[in-house]
Amino acid sequence: MVASMGWQWRKKKNIPGGLWTKCPGCGAMLQRKKVDETFGVCTECQFHFKIGARQRIASLIDDGTFAEIATDLETKDPLGFGGYSDTLERSRKKSGVDEAAVAGHGKLDGIPVGIAALDFNFVGGSMGVVVGTRVMLAAELALERRIPLVVVSTSGGARMQEGALSLMQMAKTSAAIARLGEAGLPYVSVLADPCTGGVIASYAALGDVILAEPHALVGYAGPRVIQTTIGAQLPEGFQKAEFLLDHGFVDRIVPRPQMKAEIATCLRYFSARDDRRRRLEGLELAATAVAKPPQPD
Repeated sequence: MVASMGWQWRKKKNIPGGLWTKCPGCGAMLQRKKVDETFGVCTECQFHFKIGARQRIASLIDDGTFAEIATDLETKDPLGFGGYSDTLERSRKKSGVDEAAVAGHGKLDGIPVGIAALDFNFVGGSMGVVVGTRVMLAAELALERRIPLVVVSTSGGARMQEGALSLMQMAKTSAAIARLGEAGLPYVSVLADPCTGGVIASYAALGDVILAEPHALVGYAGPRVIQTTIGAQLPEGFQKAEFLLDHGFVDRIVPRPQMKAEIATCLRYFSARDDRRRRLEGLELAATAVAKPPQPD
């Protein structure tokens, strides 16, 4: 009867999972391959997806120039925190990295830099001992090689499963950044969504230049926590990158596709400034030598 009515049953096609994703910003269905090619930016509405640390580094560092450091560091469970080992294992499988920070060095638009990037897929990008140590080592490498440092931060804050040891990373990373400043080496801090807690309360807020991705949530405590604590309505867009730009906390908001070029511009400005300063110092020394010729014995 079905055949006589001209109906035909079509065999359902099995479409492999993971080929498409829905944009949280505009609801458009996007090919996962296309999203990966744009480093996680929606081609329809420019919504910025969260991306991993290695993808972040690939978006900034020239092809074939990245060399990773501190790969031998292993996360411990100093408190014997219940379920922590299982959390770490799940995060390794989910993120594809062994910890929430990847560090190393490479060339950014031809400029040698030290770099570290956090991965929100690994325990919310939280900063434990290994994360803090990798950020510190990236800074020390930059200091040793006399090159700029770039750090991209996305984090829920200090890692509670490591207790006071995680809080110590705030001081450790901040001290490393301070040594860079004393040496006159540029540090560019990039804030991605979200950047909160002990990370923004330490090295992430210490950049000579602080750049943020559009609509990134940046703050020590989340807006809901603050609103509940003080019992008051917060301003519209509170703690979003745009709000912080208006209030002087960040220097610029830069879409991810333009981030590499923006950082390169900043670093070239610092380099040109230092060259001018050295030339002026040389002229001053020469003028002093002419004004005060050596006296005969």
